[in-house]
Amino acid sequence: MNRPLRSLYRWTALTAALFIIACADRDAGGAQPAQSVVGTLSPVNTDGFRKALAPAAFTFPRDHGTHPEFKTEWWYFTGNLGTADGRRFGYQLTLFRVAVTPAPPASASAWATNQTYMAHFAVTDVAGDEFYYDERFARGALGLAGVRAAPFRAWLEDWRVSAATGAAVRGCDGCLNLRISAGNDAAAVALFLTSTKPAARHGDNGLSQKSATPGNASYYYSLTRLATEGTIEVDGQTHAVTGQSWFDHEWSTSALEDAQAGWDWFSLQLSGQAELMLFRLRARDPADADFVSGSYVAPDGRVSRLRPGDFAIEVLNSWTSPATGVAYPGQWRIRIPRRRLVLDVTPLIRRQELNSAFRYWEGAVSATGRHRERPISGAGYVELTGYH
Repeated sequence: MNRPLRSLYRWTALTAALFIIACADRDAGGAQPAQSVVGTLSPVNTDGFRKALAPAAFTFPRDHGTHPEFKTEWWYFTGNLGTADGRRFGYQLTLFRVAVTPAPPASASAWATNQTYMAHFAVTDVAGDEFYYDERFARGALGLAGVRAAPFRAWLEDWRVSAATGAAVRGCDGCLNLRISAGNDAAAVALFLTSTKPAARHGDNGLSQKSATPGNASYYYSLTRLATEGTIEVDGQTHAVTGQSWFDHEWSTSALEDAQAGWDWFSLQLSGQAELMLFRLRARDPADADFVSGSYVAPDGRVSRLRPGDFAIEVLNSWTSPATGVAYPGQWRIRIPRRRLVLDVTPLIRRQELNSAFRYWEGAVSATGRHRERPISGAGYVELTGYH
């Protein structure tokens, strides 16, 4: 593609993305551009879109693809990786889809689309105490960005996740084998991911409620343990790595209440082959209760729903970003009394804030604690939004 055309495409994509951000901020009632990650999931401008109102049977590979009748959707890859000599890295690659209108354009032009895409890429270099991140925008037209279910492919320009040989794992519900390729001049990943557990459906068989209001919910499943190998490049050096990745896929129309300020989300892969997903949607008014939910995925893949009262998340300390002045939680203690599980969760490095069009903290973490009075450890990712 020649440079003038690429510049035109990116300018068009950026204009569309900024239009979405501006609308979200206007409806939220304030000039707070970094809050639009929350505003995008709030119940505004939703006429004509479907809502997540009842459990629905997921069918794979179909549901790995897009659900354009819903306003927002994302495909989320995170992982903790290491070299043979113990150097540790985290990575994130996320593709977001946002529909501008509920109906596709009537025009048959290859330029016509009602879908916009954004991708975020990040690498955490623990030994170097460095956090690299980048973002891109594109319209869902002209092959610039999109997602296909079978064979699975998700891309924005040359940031790609695609089905590898033997991508559909026979007898493993929703499992995929994938290749990831993304990066910029500072950092890059080239990874191969192999599913080792079936898709975990969160909430009520995949219906993940985000408040008591019907429709403020998403459809949500995860591949909670993908064996990962490949390379990570930072600062001009390429490192062979292995480890584990986590894949989230979620789609919704109006997931959040106006009274909710943001969320804390945890994905943890524990020693012993169990996984834990928790989220807390924080109330703006301290007098109101937060909305919490989660899942415990047993070593054999069985999913146990965690409801309010089943677990507690305690913030142990905080960290203030020197770049933005935003104060985020800096360490947590998770208790699940019924499972006799206590975990202390700590960021691998403090500085894992994405100060982009959507400002939030997302980073690699470690976990240590006790399960049924025996030591347990783990690794994962935490996402924090709405803190400024």
